[in-house]
Amino acid sequence: MAARIRMSKSFRGTFTVMITPFDAEGAVDVKSLADLTDWQIEQGIHGLVPLGSTGEFLSLSQDERDAVIETVVKSAAGRVPVLIGTGAEDTREALRLSREAEAMGADGVMIIPPYYSTPTDDELVHHYKTIAAGIGIPIMVYNNPATANVDLKPGIVARIAEIDGCDYIKESTLEVTRVRDIIRLCGDRMTVFGGILGFESFVEGAAGWVAVASNVAPGPLSRLFTLVADEGRINEGRELYLNYLPLIEAVGGQRYVAGTKSLLNHMGFAAGDPRPPRLPLPADADAEMAGIVRSLGLTFTR
Repeated sequence: MAARIRMSKSFRGTFTVMITPFDAEGAVDVKSLADLTDWQIEQGIHGLVPLGSTGEFLSLSQDERDAVIETVVKSAAGRVPVLIGTGAEDTREALRLSREAEAMGADGVMIIPPYYSTPTDDELVHHYKTIAAGIGIPIMVYNNPATANVDLKPGIVARIAEIDGCDYIKESTLEVTRVRDIIRLCGDRMTVFGGILGFESFVEGAAGWVAVASNVAPGPLSRLFTLVADEGRINEGRELYLNYLPLIEAVGGQRYVAGTKSLLNHMGFAAGDPRPPRLPLPADADAEMAGIVRSLGLTFTR
């Protein structure tokens, strides 16, 4: 396969891994998705990632995927980078989805490893190398061993970083020292984004954060990055972080989809319910989310 011309674009800051809103009948609500995209950008978010785990990508049809991509790319209109989740178990399918995202105007793709086959290191390198050779936009490798059944430790990340086009990684474990080690091993060949730990990753040198909680608080969590990474005001950043930590923890673990949608619904945004097998939060957990919205004064207004 001939090498593709690589489009160069630098990604940095807090990126929201977006929910996919559904209407009362359970269909993708493209109007609400467009509104969410505009609101995120108006609030100061640095980038958007639709069709990630939080976007319920495994529960969407091809037509629905296309509608999500088209809506977010068109609504963003180049104001912030848009990376599309294109992970798949089959390398050929991940390549097809990545080419489709590129053709529809994505600035990059985020790709989780094959999540069932437990590939070897050599197979992982082949997987990412094949996809990178077939597209002209950057890949953000996504390490989330809790869902992928694969753990991309710094050693294998260093091998993947040698692939032209595998320029970023979302590191979603609680071992924040991995940020340090990936930077140490890869240098400028791999730019690290935090996944679960934003503040801690910034302190260790991460250039960004792909966050769930910024669905709900894009402004403050973008400001958190700026305070720590750009202005070096770590104590102020820590204070802001601790203020929003209840929100960050509320959408951690298995509640990342249902919890985020509950919060947004309480804020006045029609996020809808998750799709089965995910269920809406039980009444007590939903009430907890309502309390967080009240305590932080969160609202969705445009």
